[in-house]
Amino acid sequence: MKPEIQSLHNVWSGNRGVQTTANHGLSFSDLTNSIASTGPFYCYIIDFYDMSLSHISASLYEMHGFYPEQTSFNAILEAIHPDDIDFVIKAEDYAANFYLHQVGWEKMLQYKSSYNFRIRLQNDQYVLINHQSLMLTLDDKKGYGKSLNIHTRIDHLSSTPNYKISFIGLNEEPSYMDLNIEAYADRPVSFSKREIDIIKNIAEGLSSMEIAQKLFIAESTVKKHRKNILDKADCSNTAQLVKTCALQGLI
Repeated sequence: MKPEIQSLHNVWSGNRGVQTTANHGLSFSDLTNSIASTGPFYCYIIDFYDMSLSHISASLYEMHGFYPEQTSFNAILEAIHPDDIDFVIKAEDYAANFYLHQVGWEKMLQYKSSYNFRIRLQNDQYVLINHQSLMLTLDDKKGYGKSLNIHTRIDHLSSTPNYKISFIGLNEEPSYMDLNIEAYADRPVSFSKREIDIIKNIAEGLSSMEIAQKLFIAESTVKKHRKNILDKADCSNTAQLVKTCALQGLI
């Protein structure tokens, strides 16, 4: 195993489950149907107990030339661009600290983490992908169990990573966007459930009036939310906001 891949395993080793976990209770079709993709993607489930893969989508071969039934987790990790692997290590370490100190370890199942890095295709070209990870199970000692990982090509949006990480809240949890992994003390930028609903409607091209009618709120309330969202995201216009949110896997 390459030293940098071993370093990534070392980040996970302290939080890995010490036993295999029960099934996550969702069918693979349920999982894939819940994925909102902005480009070609593949997904798989990693069991951190023994680092085995399951439910690998056939599109893994189309992107990397890896046969799903013969692919190991390390093979996917080794396809990461050499200049980005250090960021991936830091991002995974940041994620563990985020759950431990920011929102609480018990809420890990209520968040999807998201960040970007470059990865090698089967033609040896490197492209930018959005990596999303949704923990499906924890073991009895709250160690990492099974996780759904989704890799989506976003090279039509950008060619270089922004080297930041986002945590998208599920089930009414707030979302924290574009966090700087080099600054643990930074105050995370969070979006409420209502703000996320408005962002998604903006991405669909709806006007403030149309969003107000759809969400049964006043148009002035939508306009106030839009201004607050742009300020939080440090974006000057909605086009920049939509691109930023797409890069981070929020929409």
